[in-house]
Parts: sequence; C-alpha cells; structure tokens
Amino acid sequence: MIHRSDGPRRRAILSGSEFEERIGYARAVVDGDRVHVSGTTGFDYATMTISDDVVEQAEQCLRNIGAALAEAGCTFADVVRVRYLLPDRADFEPCWPVLRRCFGEVRPAATMMVCGLADPRMRIEIEVDARLPAASDGPPRPVSSASG
Repeated sequence: MIHRSDGPRRRAILSGSEFEERIGYARAVVDGDRVHVSGTTGFDYATMTISDDVVEQAEQCLRNIGAALAEAGCTFADVVRVRYLLPDRADFEPCWPVLRRCFGEVRPAATMMVCGLADPRMRIEIEVDARLPAASDGPPRPVSSASG
C-alpha cells in the first residue's frame, strides 16, 4: 500500500490498482478515527486478473479490503458498515459463508444492492466503513480471515 497525507487528520491509502490512477480515487481514506474503504472488487491487483467465480471474487474483495484496513491500523473487527453491490441477486447467497467469516461476529450495519458494475467481469463489489480502535480499547483484536 502507498500513503498520501492530506493533513493531520486525513490520509489516503492506495493499493496500486490502475483504476485508482485512471479514475482518481483512493482504496481507502483515513479521516480522523474513521476509515472509509472504497467499493472493492475481486481483482487481484498484483496481476490485474479476476476470477469468473463470484465466491472467489468475494474472497479476493475481502483480502483487498483486509489489506487496506490493516494499512489504516484496524481490522474487520472495527467495521461498522458494509455495502454489497451485485449485478445478479442470485450471486449473493453463495457468498454468505465467506462474508460470515469476516463479519459474523462483528455484525456491522449492512446493505445489499443490485446494480450494474463498471466491468462485466465484476460480480460483486464490497465497500466498508470502520472506526480506528482507540488506544484505550486494549490490545489489537484478531484479524478475521478472508479465506479459509
């Protein structure tokens, strides 16, 4: 991840995705104690490839999100809001076990929307908002696994 600071309370986190540069956005923005992770698809940014399988895409989405959260200083345990965007509502239920691994104990507020995505290969996009843990919150919470 790459950092860009826009002042003492705002910091952009870049994943290196070509989309960030071409469109003009950051994978995540830390603003005070809030972390806003952009809609994240199942692209493996190292290879710029994407699986045809929606469950594999969901797993990769969560790996990408987990990396951004870690770079921001938090984990899935700090997520307070999640949005799922899918072109085909039938693709959502097969993803539930993968999503439950990251969010089952956290129970963030959640919304699922059926909508078109930027690329027809994309079958799911996930966006999250998190709160940075305060120093008084105790030791870091374990990171939920996005795979396995």
